[in-house]
Amino acid sequence: MDTQHDFASKNTKNVIFLVLVAALGYFVDIYDLLLFSIVRVKSLHDIGVSDADIRTKGEFIINTQMFGLLLGGILWGVIGDKFGRIKVLFGSILLYSLANFANGLVTDYYMYAVVRLIAGIGLAGELGAGITLVSETMSKENRGYGTMIVAVVGLFGAVAANIVSHFGWQNAYFIGGVLGLLLLLLRVGTFESGMFKQAAHEQVAKGDFRMLFNNKKRFVKYICCILIGMPLWFIVGILIAQSPEIGNELHAQQSLNAGTGIMYTYIGLSIGDVFAGFFAQFTKSRRLTMLTFQLMSIVSVIFYLTADQITTGQFIGLCLFIGFFVGYWATFVTIASEQFGTNLRATVTTTVPNFVRGALIPITAGFELLVKYFSTHGYQDNSIIMSSYVMMGIVTIIALVALSQLKESFGKDLNYVEVDEPDGKVNVVS
Repeated sequence: MDTQHDFASKNTKNVIFLVLVAALGYFVDIYDLLLFSIVRVKSLHDIGVSDADIRTKGEFIINTQMFGLLLGGILWGVIGDKFGRIKVLFGSILLYSLANFANGLVTDYYMYAVVRLIAGIGLAGELGAGITLVSETMSKENRGYGTMIVAVVGLFGAVAANIVSHFGWQNAYFIGGVLGLLLLLLRVGTFESGMFKQAAHEQVAKGDFRMLFNNKKRFVKYICCILIGMPLWFIVGILIAQSPEIGNELHAQQSLNAGTGIMYTYIGLSIGDVFAGFFAQFTKSRRLTMLTFQLMSIVSVIFYLTADQITTGQFIGLCLFIGFFVGYWATFVTIASEQFGTNLRATVTTTVPNFVRGALIPITAGFELLVKYFSTHGYQDNSIIMSSYVMMGIVTIIALVALSQLKESFGKDLNYVEVDEPDGKVNVVS
């Protein structure tokens, strides 16, 4: 009996350690992911970019980083399913830690873009591998709590990035590199997913990215998992990141600061993630949680875009409000993880959030087209705000339609694999 108790106690400690390491990994991930948006103006000024080019060249660099996330999502997802989740955690953090050090040394615009591309590839593996490990290690009843903890701790990386940025943008990148290498040492004690070890002995394709496209039902499910997360990154990547420009059209009493906006949005997002996690556990429905938060996020954005003569205090309050109702990131990633079998789970859980981040590229392009359209059709003074309304409506409608096509996954048994047979999957014998 004592032996069983000791084993259970040791197993619990292992799970807690795994959740903690995954959470700290996501903390460093978010720190680096958002650092450029926070230091965009200052860093581009320092390397010689003119005021007139700050917005367009900043968009190009962030889109380059997002393209890196797209490439890295596929790379690390396939590695995670073929060779193990742990290898992704080590490889991805080593790559983006080294990229951080290089970022602090850039001296021109093109070098900046190349390094952000490399950093994006590295960043792509962190969240998916961590969430996959936690989902496969914890019980089906409690895994929502584990992924919630990962997201909440991780999202405070945005707060850290904003605080550290005050010590200089180069130092902020160097510190990010140091944090990554420290985390790499901490990860020495992590262990591989039992489900992955079991699936490794199954005679099925593992990490085959083509499987997401060669079956119509599986393909539609995969695309819907991506589309449900689009509103969040439009809000953070454009509405908050471009708050100085939006503030000008709102006749802000003081210039709005994007770094401040991102920090308080992510504080709100962390609180919202906790609430969303408990809401999903209480209602036993992740779909209802997503629906509720996405509808309320529309309301929060309307409050923001109608805040004429906005003050700094009002901006902070609105960022907290907006952040709370886009606090469904952990729920969204968990839904993606729960939709697919063990042999594709890391591929899906890694690519889906990164494809959502990468979706910022076409969203930004569409947003810029709208800005040009409204600025040449009598809305020169509020072209950005009008474009924000239209784009928010488009991405939200797409997300809600996609959500309606996904089945409820709360409490779903994840111990199965995907196969190319009529039913699309087969249970693994425990």
